[in-house]
Amino acid sequence: MLFSIIIPVYNRPQEIKELLGSLVQQTLKDFEVIIVEDGSTFTCEDAVGVYSHELKIHYYSISNVGQGFARNFGMERANGDYFILFDSDCIIPPQYLEVLKATIEKRKLDAHGGPDAADKDFSSFQKAINYSMTSFLTTGGIRGKTKDPSKYQARGYNMGLSNKAFKSTKGFIDPNRAEDIELSIRLKKLGFRLELVEEAYVYHKRRNTWESFLAQSFSFGQNRVHVSRFHPEAIKLVHWMPSLFLIGWVLTLLFFIMGISLFRWGLNLYVIWILLIFLDSSIKEKSIAVGALAVCTSFGQLSAYGLGLITAFIRKKFLKKT
Repeated sequence: MLFSIIIPVYNRPQEIKELLGSLVQQTLKDFEVIIVEDGSTFTCEDAVGVYSHELKIHYYSISNVGQGFARNFGMERANGDYFILFDSDCIIPPQYLEVLKATIEKRKLDAHGGPDAADKDFSSFQKAINYSMTSFLTTGGIRGKTKDPSKYQARGYNMGLSNKAFKSTKGFIDPNRAEDIELSIRLKKLGFRLELVEEAYVYHKRRNTWESFLAQSFSFGQNRVHVSRFHPEAIKLVHWMPSLFLIGWVLTLLFFIMGISLFRWGLNLYVIWILLIFLDSSIKEKSIAVGALAVCTSFGQLSAYGLGLITAFIRKKFLKKT
């Protein structure tokens, strides 16, 4: 068997139903699906049953161990030559597996990562979140858009590795704290070839609220510091940009309150950035409403990520805590 698709799931039966429905439409059929129910209260067993006659599905239910270890559980039981990892809230375009197969063979890849996108029927809020997570004007500039595919660090919502690479690395070493980035770095250090496959994208149907989106962005900043415990080089200058963004607007606000003229210069920079976000997202999504929301999600995402990185760095560097 060529591909084994591993999907950890926690309380998302409807999302699994949509994901499996998209897998039925794949133009390449040589694959199995392994679903690992990670301690869910609301299981997806009924959704799995709907597609059990159309897909080769192996369904496991385990106690909650976290998505990284749930993926390991699935890969340990997989039969394919190459493992593909999806988050449960993804929808897979019909040509995904066919494109991936051709790219793996052409580039001789041991592992890959792919970008995410918003489908046309997503809500305005989902499209705005997707923009803030993928745009070059935010942290998305390093999330699926890079000139050198070999520098890409795969994310767990859309990544894969060969059976051989899994056996060598033993998979993820953390349940849910940037475990995908850590594994990407470790794979490359061991000599495995991991690259971005830009054409192998997924539609990422996030179910975030404002609160959960900001909390997730905050944790992403913290997780970057967590990865640096294993790989000190994991934090680069580009990862500090959201923190500089946060410090910049806080100082700008303080300068305004204190009546310091430097406020106008700083304010102009943020106004220009807001206009660029609004225009770019409005044009890409053909919606002024998405453009307005994207300004808010982008501002919140950068600020929360920056705060998460700063607080985790202080705890690690000065308080000696993890």
